[in-house]
Amino acid sequence: MISKDNLRFFGAVSVLVGTCIGAGVLGIPYVAAQSGFFTALGYIFVLGFIILFLNLYLGEVALRTNGDHQLIGYAKKYLGKKWKYVVEFATIFGLFAALVAYMLGVGESLSFLIFGNNSYELWFGIIFGIFMAFLIRGGLKSLKKFEKIGVLVVLSLLVVVFAVFIGKVDFSNLLGFSSLNVLLPFGVILFALMSFHAIPEVRLVLKKKEKLFKKTMITGTIISVVFYILFTLVVVGFSGDKTPQVSTLALGSVFIFLGMFTMFTSYLAGGNALMENFILDERWNKNWSWFLASIIPIGLFFLIHFTDFFSFTNILSIGGVISGGILAVAILFMIKKAKKKGDRKPEYSMPIKWWVVGLLALFFILGVVREILLAVRG
Repeated sequence: MISKDNLRFFGAVSVLVGTCIGAGVLGIPYVAAQSGFFTALGYIFVLGFIILFLNLYLGEVALRTNGDHQLIGYAKKYLGKKWKYVVEFATIFGLFAALVAYMLGVGESLSFLIFGNNSYELWFGIIFGIFMAFLIRGGLKSLKKFEKIGVLVVLSLLVVVFAVFIGKVDFSNLLGFSSLNVLLPFGVILFALMSFHAIPEVRLVLKKKEKLFKKTMITGTIISVVFYILFTLVVVGFSGDKTPQVSTLALGSVFIFLGMFTMFTSYLAGGNALMENFILDERWNKNWSWFLASIIPIGLFFLIHFTDFFSFTNILSIGGVISGGILAVAILFMIKKAKKKGDRKPEYSMPIKWWVVGLLALFFILGVVREILLAVRG
């Protein structure tokens, strides 16, 4: 018989993995094919290692803090009002970008699945957004219910893809390299691995079981990294430089359908995190918070559809670098403050040095500046 602790642990890991494995699984193979598989592999390893530590740092912040908060609330408590507004912008910007990307990915997938082209991606994306709005209305209860199912489907996707395509992999497709596109994977992979918004939700799921927190952070992050590596290897090895921006379109109908589940789980987690931000940290009522988290992204998706610049991978890259970079820097400063001003003794404590904070902060700041310059030039 499965213990309650194991069930709670699986639920918490599901929230983290379900948030992490979303549109990134569709975008990483494309940037890997354009830059070179081993170039992308290097990014996945390096960024995966950094994100693991950032997740553990933010987890410690959550465990040192009494009460229920989202990222904005932690920033206000430990860094003050100015940082609160910075983190608020990064959080809302990143989550809106994610939700728009999921609608675009699902819309294109459904259009291709049913009609064999992407002519109807707008309408299918809007229908998907409306459907998800009703699920987000259920809050954490819907998240707990559907995340476990979604994560099982996601992991099943990897098994099925391997079983069907591993024999069709042309390993020469993995040897390509493009110096012109060597920086291309950074934003998309950062977006794919970024799961900061899930950690306050994990805190809620593990309430009174905080001893499982560190294990959840490590397990969920490693599962996500391994999934991305194996999935990218198979897709790029099979499709080569013909890999589309929505990678499952190259694999056939069953995989298009299964790939949509990855965006389903991430949309649910992201939309719920956005609504909880407005409720817990902005102190807005549930109806208004739900409207902002569910209906506004649909309007943004509708408007963005009529621009030429915002492709699927562009949205992932801009959202990942700008939002992820700002939030990463904020987390690094938050953990230093939380160790001194926290409300309670945490179930685990991570070592951190100022030179590590400075080096990582510089790394992410340069990434943000580069992405903004590219967007302006574009």
